[in-house]
Amino acid sequence: MTRAARSDGPLLLGVRHHGPGSARAVRAALEAAHPRAVLIEGPPEGDALLPLAADEQMRPPVALLAHAVDDPGQAAFWPLAAFSPEWVAIRWALAHDVPVRFIDLPAANSLAMAQAAERETDRYGDGARDGEVEGNGGVDGDGEPAAGGSPVHAPIDPIGVLAEAAGYDDPERWWEDVVEHRTQGGEAVDPRAPFAALAEAMTALREVYGDGGHPRDTVREAYMRIQLRKTVKEFGDDIAVVCGAWHVPALVTRTTLAADRALLKGLPKVKAELTWVPWSHRRLARHSGYGAGIDSPGWYGHLFETADRPIERWMTKVAGLLRDEDRFVSSAHVIEAVRLAETLAAMRGRPLAGLSETTDAIRAVMCEGSDVPLALVQDRLIVGETLGEVPDTAPAVPLQRDLTRQQRTLRLKPESLERELELDLRKDTDAARSRLLHRLRILDVGWGEPAAGRASTGTFRESWRLRWEPELYVRVAEAGTWGTTVLSAATAKAETQAVSATALAEVTALAEHCLLAELPDALPAVMRALADRAALDADVGHLADALPALARTLRYGDVRSTDTAALGEVAAGLAERICVGLPPACTGLDADGAAELRRRVDGVHTAIGLLTGAVQADADGAGLRERWTGVLHKLAARDTVAGVIRGRAARLLLDEGRLAEDDAARLMGLALSPGTPPADAAAWIEGFVGGAAGGGMLLVHDERLLGLVDAWLTGVPADTFADVLPLLRRTFSVYEAGVRRTLGELVRRGPSAGGPTATATGTTAPGFGPGLDGARADAVVPVLRLLLGLDTGTGPDPGGADPDNRDPDERVENAEEPLGATG
Repeated sequence: MTRAARSDGPLLLGVRHHGPGSARAVRAALEAAHPRAVLIEGPPEGDALLPLAADEQMRPPVALLAHAVDDPGQAAFWPLAAFSPEWVAIRWALAHDVPVRFIDLPAANSLAMAQAAERETDRYGDGARDGEVEGNGGVDGDGEPAAGGSPVHAPIDPIGVLAEAAGYDDPERWWEDVVEHRTQGGEAVDPRAPFAALAEAMTALREVYGDGGHPRDTVREAYMRIQLRKTVKEFGDDIAVVCGAWHVPALVTRTTLAADRALLKGLPKVKAELTWVPWSHRRLARHSGYGAGIDSPGWYGHLFETADRPIERWMTKVAGLLRDEDRFVSSAHVIEAVRLAETLAAMRGRPLAGLSETTDAIRAVMCEGSDVPLALVQDRLIVGETLGEVPDTAPAVPLQRDLTRQQRTLRLKPESLERELELDLRKDTDAARSRLLHRLRILDVGWGEPAAGRASTGTFRESWRLRWEPELYVRVAEAGTWGTTVLSAATAKAETQAVSATALAEVTALAEHCLLAELPDALPAVMRALADRAALDADVGHLADALPALARTLRYGDVRSTDTAALGEVAAGLAERICVGLPPACTGLDADGAAELRRRVDGVHTAIGLLTGAVQADADGAGLRERWTGVLHKLAARDTVAGVIRGRAARLLLDEGRLAEDDAARLMGLALSPGTPPADAAAWIEGFVGGAAGGGMLLVHDERLLGLVDAWLTGVPADTFADVLPLLRRTFSVYEAGVRRTLGELVRRGPSAGGPTATATGTTAPGFGPGLDGARADAVVPVLRLLLGLDTGTGPDPGGADPDNRDPDERVENAEEPLGATG
C-alpha cells in the first residue's frame, strides 16, 4: 500500500499523463499534504530548466526536447499541457518554493538506447522492437523507445484492461466516468483516495502482466528507486512523487540499492542537450511519432479550465465557432443541445455528459445531422489549435536563435494552423520573407511550402502555405551543424550539395534555389558543378529536365536584383545541345516514353521562351528561338516521330504563330488520313489538342479543325474504336465542362455557314440564314437602349422605327428572337 492510502512513506501520486482529472487530483493532494519536495517522472537533465516553467512567457502546451549533441536528429520529446498532472505539480512546487526534480532515466541513456534499438531494427527487422512504446495519454507512456526482451511481446494498455474488466468497450469513456467526471461536482473528501484505488488496480495488473510488454520500464524504475532513496535521505518521507500509475507498484517494491545499480550497469550513453520548445494540441492528438496520443486535447483543456457548468460552456464555444463560419446557430440551439447531451448521458448510465454525448448532440441540433460542420468542431475545438510559447531565456542552438530573431523582425509568427501567405517581391519585407523561407527549404526545415496563388504571369508574386510543427525544432537543431545563422547554414549546405550532386537536374534545381534564397557565396561552387555536369551529360532527356529550372533562374535578376549573367552561357549551351539531339531522340519510342518526352518538349519550349532576350543571338543572326522553331517543324513533319510528339509540336507552332492555320489543317488531315492506324491518329490528337492548354477552345473557334476531328472519329472502324477510346477520353476529359458542352452543341448542330463543308454543300445550320437580317437585328436596339437607360425619347431608332409608336409587347417578342434568324 502506498502513502496515498496511509500516512507513512512518500506520497506516490500515480497519474494518467495528460489527464485533467488526474491534474486536478494532483493539485488537491499537494495542497493537502504540502510536501517538502516534489519528484516528477522526466529526464533529470531537465532540472536546470524547471524554473522556466514559472516564467510569464511560458505558456503550455510545451515540451522538453532532448537531442544528441553529435546527432541532433536523434531526439525525444516530453510534452506537457496545462492539464498534464506533471505540469500542475511543477507549477505548484515553484509557486510554493518547494524543490522539484525529475527522476526518470536520463535522456543521455534514453537516446543511446533508442539508437541501439534502431540498429537492431535495421539488422533484424521490426520484430526487434516489439517493446517500443510511443508517447501516449496513458498511465505509463513517455515517448521513448524500449530495449531488451520481455515475456509479453504485445504491450498492453492498462486503461484498456481496466475498462474491459469494468464492462466498458471504450477505455476513454471508462476513464471519463471514473476519473474525469468524478471531480466535476467537487473534489473528493480525501484527495489521496483516487490514487490509492488506482495504485491498487495497477498492482494487480503488474502481478498478472509483469512489465506489460515494456521491458525498458525495469531499467527506468530501478533508476527512479535510486533517486527516490536519495531524496528521502535528504528530505525524509515528506515528499511527493508524480509518475505514471503503472510505475507505482515498482516504486514501492523492496529492492536493494546494489540490485538497482546492477540493472543500470553498462547502459549506453550519449551527450545530450535539453531545452523547452513550444508544443501544440494538434501534436498531442497524434498517436504516432512524438505525439501524446490523446484524442481530444481541446476537450480535456476545457474540462480542466472550466470550474462549473462544463457542458453549457462547451456548447457555447461550439455555437460561437459555427457562427463565425456563417452558420445559423441561436441560443435556442445551445439550450436544446445541452438538454439532449444530458438526456443521452442519463440513457447511457453516465454520471455526466461526456465527449461522445456532446458530439452526438452537436451533430443532431447544431449541424442538422451533417458531419461536415462537425468536422470543423473536431478540428478547431475538440483537438484545438493552441500552440505554446517558451521564454527567450530558454536554451537554444545559435541557429534557432537567429531564426527566432528573423521571425520577429519579419513578423512571421509560427502557427500550428496552416495558413496562406501571399508575397509581393517588389516590397522589401516580402522579399526578405521569401529569402528566409527558401533558405529554410534548403536546410530541410519545412515550415513553408510553395503553393499555387492568384493567377499571375509576373515573377514578382509568390504564394506559400505555412504551418509550424514542433518537430521542426529538431530539424533546426540538425541544420545547426551547417552554421550558426540561417544564411551561413544554407550557404554551407548548398555548397556541399553542389559537390555531391550526381545528376544535372539536381544541380540546376540547386542553382534555382540558391538564387531564390539569395545565396551569392554558394553560387560559384554551384556554377562550377553545373558546368562540369553539363559538359559530361550527353542524355537529351537529362538536358531537357535541367533546362527549365535553369531558364527560370535567369528571370530572377529583374525582380530580386540578382546577377544571373553567369548562367546565360551554360543555358545557351544546353539549349543548343537539346536542339541538336532532340529529333533523333523522338523516334522509336513506346507510349510511355513518348508521353514522357512530350512533357520534356513542353518544358523546353517554355524554357526557350524565357531564354529569349537573355541569351544573345549567334553571329549568323539566327537566334535561339529560330533554331527551336526549326526543331519543332522537323518533329511535326517526320512520320517516324511518335504521334503525340508530332501533334504537340504542331500545336506549339500554331500557338506561336509559326504555323499557318491552313498548314495546321493539312498536318491534321495527314495525321487523320485513312492510311494512319487509329491508335497513331488518336495519339496525334492527344498531342495537338490534349491537356489543359486551351485545346478545347481551339476546336471551338476553328471549326475546320473540329470538322476534321469529327470526320475522322466517325470513320474509325468499329473493331478498332474500343482501342482508341481510352486515349480520346483522356484527351477530352480535361476540358472544362463549358467547353465540352459547346463542342457537343457544335457537333450536334453540324457545319456552320462559312465552313469548308458548308461551302461545298450549300447547307446551313438549323435556325440560321446565309446572312444577317438587318431589320430583325435593328428591332432589338430600342429595347436594349431602354434597359440600359440610354433612351432619350428623341429621334428615331437606328433601324428607322420609332420606339414610342411601337407596341412594347411586339418589341419584347422581337427581342427574344435570335439575331439573324430567318423565321
